Amino acid sequence: MGNELKNVCNEVVFESVFNNHAKDIKRFIFSKTRDTDLAEDIVQDTFVKIWEDCEKVVYDTIKSYLYTIANNLFLNIVKHNKVVDNHQQGYKKDSTNESPEFLLLEEEFLIKLEKTIENLPETQREVFLLNRIEKMKYKDIAEKLGISVKAVEKRMHGALLVLREKIGDV
Repeated sequence: MGNELKNVCNEVVFESVFNNHAKDIKRFIFSKTRDTDLAEDIVQDTFVKIWEDCEKVVYDTIKSYLYTIANNLFLNIVKHNKVVDNHQQGYKKDSTNESPEFLLLEEEFLIKLEKTIENLPETQREVFLLNRIEKMKYKDIAEKLGISVKAVEKRMHGALLVLREKIGDV
């Protein structure tokens, strides 16, 4: 009986997970997008992904898993939109005081930074993004993820070590 209450493939359990977390996930994504419809789409896609992978989902870590999936879906949309924008703009027409070499180096740096963040272990990436992008304090991240502040510090430290190793001081 106990295992059935933690089986996300069970429709009652899945519905309970949805009811307990969907609003928070939507608020989290809305804070990034400022677009209600897009936030709702990402929430729906997040729960579709959970349902499709329900055999693999560990019930006890589902909250952080939901946030990670939603955040990754958001980042994929941002990346896609950036590619579309770059394609539509062609070459930048607005003038800048920066040399073409500087702009190229800046673009290469941003790509390298994005790829390095993307390749961080999931736990480190999640803490890094919540702290550096969402501007959340370690205490708030710990509460949100259900871990200790010390665990947040350790994950952040690990993320920063990887970033420094791969791209220098940031």
